[in-house]
Amino acid sequence: MRKQEVRTGGEAGQGRGPGPPAGQVKALVDLLAGKSSQGSQAPEPLDRVPQAPLGPHGDDSRIRKCREALLNGARGGPPPRLTSLLLLEGLTDLQLREHDFTQVETTRGAWRPARSLTLDRLFLPLSRVSIPPRISITIGVAGVGKTTLVRNFVQLWARGQVAKDFSLVLPLTFRDLNTHEKLSADRLVRSVFSHIGESGPAAAAPPKTLLILDGLDECKTPLDFSNTVACTDPTKEIQVDHLITNIIRGNLFPEVSVWVTSRPSVAGQIPGGLVDRMTEIRGFDEEEIKACLEEMFPEDHTLSDWVLRQVRADRALYLMCTVPAFCRIAGSALGHLRHSGPGPQDAGQQTPRTLCELYSWYFRMALGGDGQEKGKVSPRIEQVAHSCRKMVGTLGRLAFHGLVRKKYVFYEQDLKAFGVDLALLQSGLCSRFLQREETLAASTAYCFTHLSLQEFVAAAYYYAASRRAIFDLFAEGGVSWPRLGFLTHFRSAAQRAMQAEDGRLDVFLRFLSGLLSPGVNALLAGSLLVQGEHQGYGAQAAELLQGCLRPDVAVCARAVNVLHCLHELRHTELARGVEEAMQSGSLAGLTGPRHHAALAYLLQVSDACVQEANLSLCLSKGVLQSLLPQLLYCRSLRLDNNQFQDPVMELLGSVLSGKDCRIQRISLAENQISNKGAKALARSLLVNRSLTALDLRSNSIGPQGAKALADALKINRTLAFLSLQNNAIRDNGARFVAEALAANRTLSVLHLQKNTIGPLGAQQTADALKQNRSLKELIFSSNSIGDKGAEALAKALKVNQGLESLDLQSNSISDAGVAALMGALCTNQTLISLNLRENSISSEGARDLAQALCSNSTLKNLDLTANLLHDQGAQAIALAVRENRALTSLHLQWNFIQASAAKALGQALQFNQSLTSLDLQENAIGDEGASALASALKANTALTALYLQVASIGARGAQALGDALAVNRTLEILDLRGNAIGVAGAKALANALKVNSSLRRLNLQENSLGMDGAICVATALSGNHGLQHINLQGNHIGESGARMISEAIKTNAPSCTVEM
Repeated sequence: MRKQEVRTGGEAGQGRGPGPPAGQVKALVDLLAGKSSQGSQAPEPLDRVPQAPLGPHGDDSRIRKCREALLNGARGGPPPRLTSLLLLEGLTDLQLREHDFTQVETTRGAWRPARSLTLDRLFLPLSRVSIPPRISITIGVAGVGKTTLVRNFVQLWARGQVAKDFSLVLPLTFRDLNTHEKLSADRLVRSVFSHIGESGPAAAAPPKTLLILDGLDECKTPLDFSNTVACTDPTKEIQVDHLITNIIRGNLFPEVSVWVTSRPSVAGQIPGGLVDRMTEIRGFDEEEIKACLEEMFPEDHTLSDWVLRQVRADRALYLMCTVPAFCRIAGSALGHLRHSGPGPQDAGQQTPRTLCELYSWYFRMALGGDGQEKGKVSPRIEQVAHSCRKMVGTLGRLAFHGLVRKKYVFYEQDLKAFGVDLALLQSGLCSRFLQREETLAASTAYCFTHLSLQEFVAAAYYYAASRRAIFDLFAEGGVSWPRLGFLTHFRSAAQRAMQAEDGRLDVFLRFLSGLLSPGVNALLAGSLLVQGEHQGYGAQAAELLQGCLRPDVAVCARAVNVLHCLHELRHTELARGVEEAMQSGSLAGLTGPRHHAALAYLLQVSDACVQEANLSLCLSKGVLQSLLPQLLYCRSLRLDNNQFQDPVMELLGSVLSGKDCRIQRISLAENQISNKGAKALARSLLVNRSLTALDLRSNSIGPQGAKALADALKINRTLAFLSLQNNAIRDNGARFVAEALAANRTLSVLHLQKNTIGPLGAQQTADALKQNRSLKELIFSSNSIGDKGAEALAKALKVNQGLESLDLQSNSISDAGVAALMGALCTNQTLISLNLRENSISSEGARDLAQALCSNSTLKNLDLTANLLHDQGAQAIALAVRENRALTSLHLQWNFIQASAAKALGQALQFNQSLTSLDLQENAIGDEGASALASALKANTALTALYLQVASIGARGAQALGDALAVNRTLEILDLRGNAIGVAGAKALANALKVNSSLRRLNLQENSLGMDGAICVATALSGNHGLQHINLQGNHIGESGARMISEAIKTNAPSCTVEM
């Protein structure tokens, strides 16, 4: 913080103190060090430290003055994004080891799901039994707003809005601390209270103090907790990094709360055992990106909308815009591009699609002095070319060597060491890249406005210097090379970047690669670059980069960065070839390390992989193993049909167990997973907190695999969907799963179909349902539960009030089982969907169904396909439909229903106003039944879908339906496939289409329409603007006729899709 932000009440000279300033500082130091006012060395809790005598309101006056000083320069409150932080359990490997850009790109711009903590609770206990944190760390990538957060927090504290428990807040930055070689705790406090007068706050030091250390990543010496000597003497002068480690350890100021902010990779310097609380600042979400751009261009919403569209057009750039500082850089560059318009020299220049192109436009903006009044002529590039190159030569050298040495803050001695002309820093061009700030020690600190700008300028310097350098630019001693040339220097940069385990040279290498692209060279020619310089090296540089992709065990972030560099070079053949292979399903043939790296890259940036990465039918164990680090951050993974066996599940289990894991859905259907593989996955579920859906259908996990997964479900609190379809788990496996259901409170969907589960397994599942309240959908189809199993489930439905969907298709359930289920439906108030397809329900069971439908008010979907209802059963159901007000979908396909039952259903439809879908296909209702339904359609205003495939309907029935369609205004789907309506029926329907406006889909497949009937339908569509899809296949039209009719439909109804 700057000096004016840390002045205290002592500046006003109010209140009474025990003595001169030195004594006041000592009193404060003693208090912070945990000593009593008598100078005892034994630490004492701050709330028990004796207070010095004060005049009336003396302490209140000092605190008030301190708060007023901290409020100096305050402007409003923090943005909503900074009013709460994400509570973390620790740093992930990605955060510890990788560049900030890599962290954002790898996680797809998504932030870890975590509990949020508002600023007013940042330093409070999390529960009634916990204690407040002493050491807190807040992490955030460069440019996310850490310093802004600190300044807003201090101002809110000064207003009394947050951290009310703290009577004093001491804000310091590492930029300030870097100005000292050695420092004591005593001098540390003096550096903050440098203007203490005759009396100050130390005289009656407050009981609770917060020390803020902002910007650990800017500390000039890394903290080394393993080799730092303990120091408890607050007057002893020690190295600044040693002072900080002793404060954090509690050797100094043990009663003071400490809040450190840092970039993630540097925060790992503080041992996790010393950290009581870790939080993270999240970046922009989609709405905040939009709001940021609108704020940048408040008077031109057209411009902000255009900039937003350009950013969204490139997923990689859009991901980076979740970082506020990057979003503003992108907005400035694109706004300048749009505002200035391409000049003659920029003919054919496209909107930036690479990082380097974007930053080149930012440089152009800085060069032209963006912000000049419209109509003013910008300085000619030729006039400033010399100053630009001088700036790159000096400022760029500073940026490059700072990057190599992990130095991001510079002082005047640094500038002098690198020959930076201080006068040069006053130029508008430099001010766009470098910011200046006064420190507490009356010196000046300089830093690049964002880390990426330092990397861009460093790359530009390296690009220019490599033309004439005869030594390794990375080497401190200047080692000469016998062979010179740009490629030698480029190779050195690529090798250094690949060897840097922390990835600090990744983005530098991207910029260096981008400077070789023709687009960037054309943009910066004459100003930053020499026209055509190094342009012959693009292809060679691309080959050199690809040569860095070695067949390692895993595709590391460095390898993925190579693909980013190739993208900057505009050499996208490798990535494009792999993407095409993914889309065509031929990925299995691409097995080289280059292809693996390209696949990992696409998992990050490809639009096709955003929602789901479909890697079915294409992966081997070796390829999967190489991709493991990248799979961690895929939201949804589909790995079906890959012949994966148990060893692969061990690998996937290790991924799912990782702290970094973000996988939410994974499908492993139709592989070769046995109980051992299921056990490996189950072990991961014990610790995984991201996975919500696991699909294991059509494997062979058996009862023991089901047991392992069930045991994990008793502990796991995130999995909501589990499919064990066709896994031969049998009754024993069902028992284990049932035991888990009784304890689990998060699983909402469970698929157990095709598992040879009998009545015993159904009974155990039913017992679990009596206790479970979370399960919403249970698929139990294609088992053998019979009537006994159905009766057990019926008893559960009388108690369970959570299940909404129950699928009992193909389970040998007869009338007795249905009677029990319908008895439960009379009281159950939650079941919405019931599937009883392919059982043995007769007309007697249908009567029980009808009775239940008359009283039940919640069931919406009922599927009775392929039973034995006959007319008598269907008539009973029709009477119930007449009274029912809840059912929306009724499937009666293939139930031996004829005209009399269709008439009953037609009569019911004239009264029913809830049913929207009726399926009567594969029932011989004939023309008579179709006519009855058609009569109902003239009055019914609820039905939207009617399925009458293979229903023995001829021309007369089609004519009746046509008459109904001419009147009906709600039916959207009519399926008449497999009937025999002929030309006459086609003409009747065609006449209806001329006036009907509601029908969206019409299926006339296999109806003997012939050419004449098809032409009638096609011609009628010229007046119909509602139909979206029509099927005329199988009507003996011939290829030539099909083409002619298809063209006619396209002409008459261009929005309608036709199948011929």
